[in-house]
Formats: sequence, structure tokens, C-alpha cells
Amino acid sequence: MPEQAQQFTFQAEVQRLLDLVIHSLYTDKEIFLRELVSNASDAIDRLQFEALTNPELLPEGHEPKIRLVPDKERRTLTIEDDGIGMTRDEVVRNIGTIARSGTREALEQLKEKAEGAGQLIGQFGVGFYSSFMVAERVELVTRKAGTDEAVRWTSSGDGSFTVAEAQRDRPGTTITLHLKAVDTENGIEDFTDRWVLSRLVRQHADFITYPIVLPAEKADEVPEGETPEPEKPLNSMKPIWARPPAEVTKEEYADFYRQIAHDWSEPLETIHTRSEGLVEFQAVLFLPSRGGTELYYPGFKPSLRLYVKRMLVRENSEELLPRWLRWVRGAVDSPDLPLNVSREMLQSDRHVRQIRRALTRKVLDTLKRLLESERPKYEAFWRELGRAVKEGVEGDFENRDALVDLLLFGSSREAEALTTLAEYVERIPEGQADVWYLTGASREQMESSPALEAFRDRGWEVLYLTDPVDELVVQSVTEFRGKRLRSAAKGAVELDGAEKKEEGLAREKEFEPFLTSLQKRLDTWVKEVRLSGRLTRSPAVLVVAEHDYSPQLERLMSGGRRDAIRQRRILELNAAHPLVQGLRRRWDAGAEDPVVGDYAELLLGWSLLAEGSEPHDPVRFTQLVAGLMETALDAAPAAAPPAAEVASEPAGATGSSADAAGSVRSGGAVESPDPEAPKKEN
Repeated sequence: MPEQAQQFTFQAEVQRLLDLVIHSLYTDKEIFLRELVSNASDAIDRLQFEALTNPELLPEGHEPKIRLVPDKERRTLTIEDDGIGMTRDEVVRNIGTIARSGTREALEQLKEKAEGAGQLIGQFGVGFYSSFMVAERVELVTRKAGTDEAVRWTSSGDGSFTVAEAQRDRPGTTITLHLKAVDTENGIEDFTDRWVLSRLVRQHADFITYPIVLPAEKADEVPEGETPEPEKPLNSMKPIWARPPAEVTKEEYADFYRQIAHDWSEPLETIHTRSEGLVEFQAVLFLPSRGGTELYYPGFKPSLRLYVKRMLVRENSEELLPRWLRWVRGAVDSPDLPLNVSREMLQSDRHVRQIRRALTRKVLDTLKRLLESERPKYEAFWRELGRAVKEGVEGDFENRDALVDLLLFGSSREAEALTTLAEYVERIPEGQADVWYLTGASREQMESSPALEAFRDRGWEVLYLTDPVDELVVQSVTEFRGKRLRSAAKGAVELDGAEKKEEGLAREKEFEPFLTSLQKRLDTWVKEVRLSGRLTRSPAVLVVAEHDYSPQLERLMSGGRRDAIRQRRILELNAAHPLVQGLRRRWDAGAEDPVVGDYAELLLGWSLLAEGSEPHDPVRFTQLVAGLMETALDAAPAAAPPAAEVASEPAGATGSSADAAGSVRSGGAVESPDPEAPKKEN
């Protein structure tokens, strides 16, 4: 050891911080390279800033670089820069001690929750300590610009360090890591491997302003027959967001999109923006041309990269856009975002909220422009990603109004057409007061729903809501431009004028005893039987009360289980339908007639099938249908039998089948159950 060498003990706080850095602060050990490269870039920036007022600090022909020099034989990795460098006192002060009041308290916070010491980064060399995650020993040789003296700092991270005189032919800093053994299970790769270093630079420091280079390969490092690679930059140094949009080609945007999104299709739209207000940032965002089922997995993370001063700090930044915009890909770079000590967590909610608000507004403005001026393009986007956008209506209160204007729905107007709520309202005919919709599993199912008959007869348009998330949308949006949003299958629907309404009330009073009797028979499954204002052709329909779950939502909540508890619904009957009129006449002839109860069950089962649901008791329903078919066949006139058969028929065998009309038989043998005790649902 040279005579000038001195041994020091780390300040207590530094030793504690060093332990935290090595064992718990960083999520990935490879982050050490990002920290050292970032420090090198900062040192070059500092030199160039100082040279503005002191030009002699810059050596003649100064072309700053950051060099990575791996040595497989010695198991070392060296990081060199042409930056400002440090004096002996600065090395001891910045790396060995933390001369700032309140540091002890900050470290206590950091130990409890890795967020409390954000102001340490970049001021006291905290990132430098990440070297000890992968190195058994670290040597630092540095020379301050404007001086001729260099100093060597050496430590094994064991509580002490030595400082000695050294030689360096130019200003800057050289850090040599004596690497630990490769241990991939614990995140220690072979950091002397050129391919590994290239990958890490492209991943974490691709847009650092200065070239990051590897030296040319030595002849003995190159496989026989291959040409040694010359020294060349590993990083592109050209962040696309820092260039004027007019200078970036469509192909360059597409290449960057593919790089960050891992999607080989073209982006649907590109948003290139910057802000210089309260928070400075630059961003390039992409709207993808297609979605994917992975978007709806709870663990899905967005492909939105966060850079701070061109250094990648987060691959999947979830804070900068609301959850419903998780499909947006791109990159955001801000010099104003304060990070925690590991540069892996944002600390300022205020800064994040401002960036989040600005980016969200940019996306909304772009979607609005596409809707208004490039409708086919917007509809293509909507079919891929509209389901995710709808999530924002329920959760993003700040932007709900803007989102509602962007919603598209299918409707009864035209098979393939999509419509906005504004377009629907513009088409509302005279006499229609509300916006009507129907929810269901598919368009085909809803088009055959009896609940739409009266609307079709009047030429009123009904929106078809087929996405599961639509149920949340209509719970959040109950009105649009003064028009209520109402379900065609919920509550009582009265579409007629005052005169017909009076007729309806009189008819209800007339049918009341009959309906009460049916309700008694079906009480297990329905809470009310009433006359319908929405049926014109079908005999019956099942609806729910105004604030009950829709059948679609009930199916989603039950997960398709047959044993799930079902809500009791409302059975509406069409008083003008021959089947209902005939059933009422049968009831008038005998209120205890078992056929009336059996037909009531059949009507209930038919109504469930008409909406795409399963009868409450499929076995019982099929027995009733079989009995009904047999009764109809028995009552139908039969062809005359051949003469030989008539002659051989025993006396008394040609009785009437009038007994079949007494009840709907199941398989010709099962009598109708007691109407007072209907079969209970499992």
C-alpha cells in the first residue's frame, strides 16, 4: 500500500445505508449498471456546465464517452467517464460520509418503508453503493477537472475504505468492480459478457445523451473465422420524444412502438406531446390497432415506460395513466419527477397527478378527433378496445362526461352500425321521452326478445348492450342530455297515450283476480304477475323491477352455477294474446282447474327460454311439454282405421279422449301436482 494511503471507517449512517442497498433496496441486482452509468452521465453534464464559465476545464478535442471494459480473466468490469471528477476531500465526504442534518431520521424512514430518503439520490453517491450488490471489492480512481492530482478509493463494503494517491491521464472517474461469482438464481449474471452488457444498456440507458461504448474485441476473444467487433456505441442516444414531431418518420414511430410494445402490427395512432408548465415532460404515446384478452387479467401491467432525464426507471408505469388506459403504449420522460433512493418508486403525488391529467386529456382529445373526423378508424379501435374504455365511465369521475361522449353501442336501427348517445338522441322521434336499451349476451338473443315488441311497432330505437361492463356503465350513466336511460326489460313500461292508459287500468282491474291466482301458483319463482305494456305479439315476458339486477348481470354474478340463488322476477302477460285469453276463460270456468296452473308454469318456462335462460326446473318443464303434446294429439281427429282393424277391435275400446282435456299429462301418466304446492327450485 502506498505511503499516502489512509484507512477510514464509514460513517454509521453510511454503513446502515450500504447494508440496505445491498440487501433490500433494489428489486434487481442488474440495476447497478443503470446507477453507475447515470452517475457518469451526470458527471459529464456537470463538467460541461462548469465549462460554460470556465472553458479551460474542457481538454482540447473533448468528446465525452462512457466506457464499459469487461475482463473475463480477472472477473472485473470497469466503467469510465470523462466527467467532472472529484478531489480527495470530495471522495471522502461524498462516499464515506453523509454530512447533512436529518439523515439519521431519513434512513429510519427508509428502513421502515423504502421511500423516505428520496433527496439522497444524486447528492451523496447513494447509487454508487449498488455496486456492492454484484462486487466483492470496488476501486474508484478519479481526477477533478482543472487539477493534476488523482485519488484512488477502495473498499470491500465491510465497514471501511482506503484512500490513496493515484494516476489518471485526464479528468473523470474510473470505477472497477471485482465481481462476485455468477449466481443467476440470485440475479448475478456474468457481467463480463459483452452480450449481457449490451442488453442491459439498451434496456436501461438506451437514451443517455453520451455514447456508451465497449472496446473493440481482442483477437483471442473472437471465435475462429469471425471478425472482431470495433468499438461502437451500445446506446442509440436518440430518444424519439426529444425530437420535433416533424422530424420523425412514420417508420421510426412504428419501430419504436414495436420495440416497447412487442407488437408487430402498426399502431393505430401516435401522440407526440410535451409540457413545459408546472411539470416538464415529453412523451410519445401509441394507441394500438388491436387489443387482447390479457388486458382484462387483474395482473396485466401497461407497456408505458417512465424515464427520468432519459434514464429508464420503470418498464411498466401504472401511475401515469388511469387503469382504463392500460392499453396505451409509449414512453414518458420528465426531469422533474422526484424518485426514492433506489430510483424505482415515485415520491411526489402532485407531480404524478399533473402528468397523469395531461396525458389522459391528450388521449381523450385524440379519441374525440378520431370519432368526429375518422369514424371508420375510430370504430375499428372501438371494436378492439371499447370494452376497456367503458371501464373508465364507472371509475374515472374526473373524465366521465368526456368518456360518455365517446361511447359506441349497437342498436336496433341497423345490424352492423354503431351509434353514440348523442346520435341516438338526435334521432329520437316525437313522443319518445327516454333513451331505451337492453342488455344481453348477444345481439341475436336481444333481437328475439319479446320485451322489444312495442318498441319495434312504434319504430323506436333500442340500444343493444352486450359487454359485461355495460351493466356498470348504465348504473353510472342514468341520464344523457336530459333524457333518462331506461332498460326495456326493467320496471313497468307505459308507451301509450292517456286514453289508452285509462283502458289499461280498467283491463288490469278486470284481470286482477286471475293474475292473483297465477301469482299464487308461481310464487316460488315470481313476485308479481301483471299485464304488460310492452308486448304486442308474444303471450308473456319476464322482466325485473326498476332497481333489480338484469338477467345478464345475474348470470354474470352467479358464474353460471345452477345452484345460485335467483331473484324473483315479474311475469308480464299480453292480455290480447289468444293463449292468455283462453287461459283466463279456463280459469273463469273453474278457478281450481289444474290445467290453469300447468299452463302458468309453461308460460314461465317459455318466457325464460325466450330470453335465453334455462327453465327453473328443466325436468318438470319437459314433462309438461310432453303432456301438452300428447293432449293435443289425443284431441286431434284421427284417420279412420282399416276395416280389418275395426272388425277386430274389442268392444268398449273406442272411448273418447275427452279425459285428456282435464289436465296436461306428463308422459300420459303423471297427474298435475296440487296447485297449492308447486315444485320448489333446487
